[in-house]
This record gives sequence, C-alpha cells and structure tokens, in this order.
Amino acid sequence: MLSNLQFSNDSLPKGFVYLNDIDPSIEQYIMYAKEDNFTGRVVKGYEKEVAISTYQAALALKMVQEELNKFGLGLKVYDIYRPAQACLDFYEWSQDVNDQKMKEKFYPQVDKKDFFELGYVAKYSAHSRGSTVDLTIITLEGKEELDMGTRVDFIDKLSGTQNPDISFEAKKNRLLLCSIMEKCGFENYSKEWWHYSLRNEPFQRKPEDHFDFPVK
Repeated sequence: MLSNLQFSNDSLPKGFVYLNDIDPSIEQYIMYAKEDNFTGRVVKGYEKEVAISTYQAALALKMVQEELNKFGLGLKVYDIYRPAQACLDFYEWSQDVNDQKMKEKFYPQVDKKDFFELGYVAKYSAHSRGSTVDLTIITLEGKEELDMGTRVDFIDKLSGTQNPDISFEAKKNRLLLCSIMEKCGFENYSKEWWHYSLRNEPFQRKPEDHFDFPVK
C-alpha cells in the first residue's frame, strides 16, 4: 500500500516529496514558477514548475482527489511548498510602487504595499512548512476550473471564503471544496478560499521550521 512505501529523494529534505510521486493525477500549475502571478515574473526560489510538499500533506491531497473523482472532478494545485526566500521576494516587490503591471488582474482594489498588513502575504508563510496548499477544483473532462467567484490569488475581499457578494454557483463550489478538504484533514484560511493547511502538519508553526530549499 502507498502508506507503507518509503519515498526518498536526494534533492529534498527528509519528510518532503514530489506530489507527482504520490498522485500524478492531480493537475499542477505552479504559479510562482511562471510569470502569471501578482508579481508578473518568476519568483525567487522557484527554479522548476513542480509541486513539493510534506509526505503527510501529499497523502491527504490524494484522499481529496479520490473524493472529488467520484463527482467527475479533481484538484488543480497552484502552490504548496514555498521557499522562505520567495516570501522575502514578495516583500521587496511590494515596496516597489512603480511596478503595477499585474494590478488590474490580481489586486485592482488593493494597494500592493498593504498586502502584508492586510494578511494576504506573510514574511513567514505557512507554505514554507510544506503542508499548506493553494488550489481549486477542475472537471476531469476538459480540465475546466469551477466558478469560485474569483481567480486564485485575487487579492480582494471577494476572495474571502464566505464572502456573500459572489454568485450562488461560486458559493456552492467553495462549499464543496471546503467540505472535502476539511474531511481530509485540512483547515481553510478565511481570507482566501483557495488556501488550506493540514491540521496535523509535521513541522511546527514557528520561524525555525520554515524551509528555504529551492523548488526544483
């Protein structure tokens, strides 16, 4: 059985795995390894478009995938493990008031320098512990994303999981994602419908347990 297998990779610290090794059926679109993110460029620490997580988080995501498959649906992962250097890169980017090229697409109503104060980005991100994930739901046939009211990483009040100002369809889809993620051991960050952390994550919630190895 999968849970009895021991995964090891010389390029990853102990306890981390490539999500593809646990469940290759989960769609991956690692946004910070691309230019299609709120910075408009590849973020520091992302050398390859690949999803890395703790072994426990990967197993839990596999459970979520199996639940969604019953409805002809699946997961699409945008980010999991995030190097600490990427968070520093976000901060430095937020201080450059002249760079506004992605404002209309990702943060039309928010001043970028307020990202940290408003709680959308953190200097010590839970992602750097490897058990927090940004994701959405897609159809298995066609790989179309379900309507969630906003895109992933849209910095706005509308992205709050229980925001009342989105369509009925989007509310229903957010509830589906939340119910299955919680059933499989995750908890949601209320300001971001796409952001979930494994409740019983293996690394503690303190700065020294935030990793900085590159995504590659």
